[in-house]
Amino acid sequence: MSVYDVVVVGAGPAGSAAALNVLRLRPDAAVLLLDAQSFPRDKTCGDGVAAEVFDLLDDLGVSGIRDLGPAAPRLRLRTPAGHAVHRAAPRSNRVITRWDLDAALVDAAVAAGAELRRHRVRTLDLDGDRVVLDGTVTARTVIGADGAHSVVRRALGAPPAPPEGTAVAIRGYTPVAAEPGTLTIEYAGDTVPAYAWSFPIAGGGANVGYGVFDKRGAGSRAELLERLALLLPGQEPDPATLRAHHLPLSTTPRFQPDGRVLLAGDAAAKVNPLTGEGIFDAVASGILAGRNALHGAGAGAAHRDAMERAFGRHHRHVAALARLAARPAFLDAAIGAAATHPSVFDCAVRLGLARGTVSPVALALVAARLPATVIRARRRATAGGVG
Repeated sequence: MSVYDVVVVGAGPAGSAAALNVLRLRPDAAVLLLDAQSFPRDKTCGDGVAAEVFDLLDDLGVSGIRDLGPAAPRLRLRTPAGHAVHRAAPRSNRVITRWDLDAALVDAAVAAGAELRRHRVRTLDLDGDRVVLDGTVTARTVIGADGAHSVVRRALGAPPAPPEGTAVAIRGYTPVAAEPGTLTIEYAGDTVPAYAWSFPIAGGGANVGYGVFDKRGAGSRAELLERLALLLPGQEPDPATLRAHHLPLSTTPRFQPDGRVLLAGDAAAKVNPLTGEGIFDAVASGILAGRNALHGAGAGAAHRDAMERAFGRHHRHVAALARLAARPAFLDAAIGAAATHPSVFDCAVRLGLARGTVSPVALALVAARLPATVIRARRRATAGGVG
C-alpha cells in the first residue's frame, strides 16, 4: 500500500491551499487531494472574495484568480432603523462563484504536483505513525478540510458545534444586482442577528441570500426566503439555484488535538461570526495546515499553536463584537460611526473580511454614539476579550 506524505480531505479553498503550501515547501512530497465531488461543482456561498485572499494566493504562486469575477470596490450596509454607510472599501474585493474559484484552486494544486481523486471519506483510523482512511488510503499526516459536517473532525472526537455557534444561510442567483460594483448588506430586525445580501456577479446578475447567525432562530426554508424578499424586493432568486447550508462560526470552542491529523477551514470552525465570511479564513488556515503537516507526530501541536498565533486575537475581538452587534443600538451606532469616519469603516471591513482587530479609536467613536445601557454591556464585552 502506497503511503502519502499528506492526504487532504476536501478540495475546497482550505484543502487546495493546504496542498499548495505542502508542495511549495516540499516539492517532492506525495500529496493526495480527496473530495466527494468532481470539479467544477457548485458550493453554497455568498461568492464574495476579500482582497486579502489574493495576497495569500500570490504567496502560494497562484495567479489569475482575480480575473475570474468582477471587482466590487464599494460596500453598502443598512440597519433596520435606516442607518446606512456606503463607501469604497480600503481595497477592492471581488465576486467569484465557487464553481469557478474552487475549480481554479484545485487545478493549481494538481499543476503543482498534487494527485486529485474523487472519493468520499467515511472512516479514519490512527495506526502508529500512519493515518488510514477507509482502510485503503494511508498517510503520514492528514488534513481535514471537509467542511461544516467534517467526517475528519467527528472521527477525532470533536463535540458537536452548539446551535449558537452555527449560522444557517440560504443563497441563490438572480438576474439583476441590487447595485453593480457594490456588496450590499441589509440587516434584519429579527430576534437573532441576521442579514440579506446581494453581491454582483459577472454578467449583470447577483448572488443573493439570507443568513441567520444562530441556528435556533433560523426557521424554515420558506421563512428564510420570505425574509430575503422583504429586505431585497425585486431580487427573488431563481428557485433552481437555491441552496441552504450550515456555517460553523469561529465562536465555537477551539478543537485541534495533538497528533497527525489537522483541521482547516469550515472543519476547524473558521467562519466569521460578524459577516459569515469564510474564504479568507479557509485559505489562511489551509496554508498553516500545509506547513504544519510537515511536522509529523508534532503536527497537531504545531498547528494548534500556529492557529492561535494567527487567529486568536482576531477571534476574541469578533466574538465580543458579535455579542454587541446583536443589540440594535450598537449596530446602529457602529454603522453611523462608519458612515461618518472612514477609519471606523476601514476597521469594520478588516474585521469582517480578513483578520482585523478593533482599534481603540474606532471603538471610542462607536461608543460615543451609544446610550448608557449599551456602554455598560460594551465594557463587559471588553473585559471578556476586546483588548
